[in-house]
Amino acid sequence: MQGKAVKDDAKNILKQVVTAMQDKKAHHIISLDLRKINDSISQFFVICHAPSTTQVVAIYDNVLKIVQKNCGIKPFHCEGYENSEWILIDYFDIIIHIFREDIRNFYKLEELWADAALKNYQSE
Repeated sequence: MQGKAVKDDAKNILKQVVTAMQDKKAHHIISLDLRKINDSISQFFVICHAPSTTQVVAIYDNVLKIVQKNCGIKPFHCEGYENSEWILIDYFDIIIHIFREDIRNFYKLEELWADAALKNYQSE
């Protein structure tokens, strides 16, 4: 029972999500720490983008696969797969946004949560 708590802990899920994104060459991966923001809907947002819908789908598929494999959980909700311009994956404590680059530039989601602590992840 103790091991499961560590596997599906928000920080571990965050680590797995970022790794999955990096594996598929996601661009400009960031996390927003929302834990100190009153009435936030989640602990973390993770945002990245890709230049094509094909790559957006590849990132999405890899996030689901890696989080399932390493954390033993499936998302509560997903949406946007049909158009693959902005896919949202909801793991309750972590909400993931995978954008096509032009859509990310249009919505500028990071700016809506400017009070959150932002962390950049370098692709490896």
